[in-house]
Amino acid sequence: DIACKNRPLDLVFIIDSSRSVRPEEFEKVKIFLSEMIDTLDVGERTTRVAVMNYASTVKIEFPLQTYFDKASMKEAISHIEPLSAGTMTGLAIQTAMDEVFTEEMGTRPASFNIPKVVIVVTDGRPQDQVQDVAASAQTAGIEIYAVGVDRADMQSLRTMASEPLDEHVFYVETYGVIEKLTSKFKETFCAANVCALGTHDCEQVCVRNGKSYLCDCYEGYTLNPDKRTCSAVDMCEPGRHDCDHICVSNNGSYVCECYEGYTLNPDKKTCSEPAMDMCAPRRHDCGQICLSNGGSYSCDCYKGYTLNLDKTTCLLIKKILCSATVDMCAPGRHDCEQVCLRDDLSYTCDCYQGYTLNPDKKTCSRAITSSLITTEESCKCEAIAALQDSVTSHLEALSTK
Repeated sequence: DIACKNRPLDLVFIIDSSRSVRPEEFEKVKIFLSEMIDTLDVGERTTRVAVMNYASTVKIEFPLQTYFDKASMKEAISHIEPLSAGTMTGLAIQTAMDEVFTEEMGTRPASFNIPKVVIVVTDGRPQDQVQDVAASAQTAGIEIYAVGVDRADMQSLRTMASEPLDEHVFYVETYGVIEKLTSKFKETFCAANVCALGTHDCEQVCVRNGKSYLCDCYEGYTLNPDKRTCSAVDMCEPGRHDCDHICVSNNGSYVCECYEGYTLNPDKKTCSEPAMDMCAPRRHDCGQICLSNGGSYSCDCYKGYTLNLDKTTCLLIKKILCSATVDMCAPGRHDCEQVCLRDDLSYTCDCYQGYTLNPDKKTCSRAITSSLITTEESCKCEAIAALQDSVTSHLEALSTK
């Protein structure tokens, strides 16, 4: 007899008052509604109740926002009159969706997470297509209980009710014993309360399981063997993360990092190696300055020095200017093929008689004359050439010495 401190509901009773329901039986239905209200925790912030009356037509006796106290609800119920016509159950459920379960009529916003519940009481077979309408209602988040009395069609009850059917379909032989269902609904609604009322022992999440409950954990946590408490999952365990280099656990989650010298990419998972610095120590052979150039390098010298021909070492310019012993035509300092001509601190190349300097300004080629000569002159030329070759050889020997 104690009011059920159930989780708040938006509850709509849909009662059949067709011609098959005799007046005294309809009075029994109203008593059943009043007793149901007595078991509920009724109020603006708890369970709101609406009542709909249907036959061939549908009448909203009062919506969810009209009464917030039991006495007013029971008084309104006592004045309901039967409509005495056909049995349009599908139309009644559709009207509940369209006109009762709206915020304008007292249904609380979806963000409040208040269950929407319908209890249909009927003694006959629907005269319209109730199956599709009931399916739409359930898709919209409305939980449907079907109560059949006397001649009610069980298949129709099962068609309109929510799953599991053994918890949502009820049947009584006569209206005279319909009050027996009051205790069943009280048990059903109160049993759903363990999680809502906080009377459970789950550390994080309580999940309804029929008339009992189960414990669960937030994302990133796992349920301990005691089935009540939760532990943070090590998200850096192999197979749990997708970090390229280093995974750092962070209270049920993780972040990725990179090894020293690498950079974390914008995807926050993979890492990139910086371009190799060819001017790093031991990577080059420059005597003074190394200039990095992508994957290569070039050498340079400090101010007052000049780069030697080897393109790596440097020579002090002042030393060159002050030293009379520096001969740029000395062996090893020039790259002339035949004759080196000193020019202050530099040099130019030249060739022996009978040779011409090539375009590279270093090597020489034998001079070719295009004049027509006689056989006698040709012999003289050959003798002269032989003499020149002999002289050239002596000169080269002397130059080397």
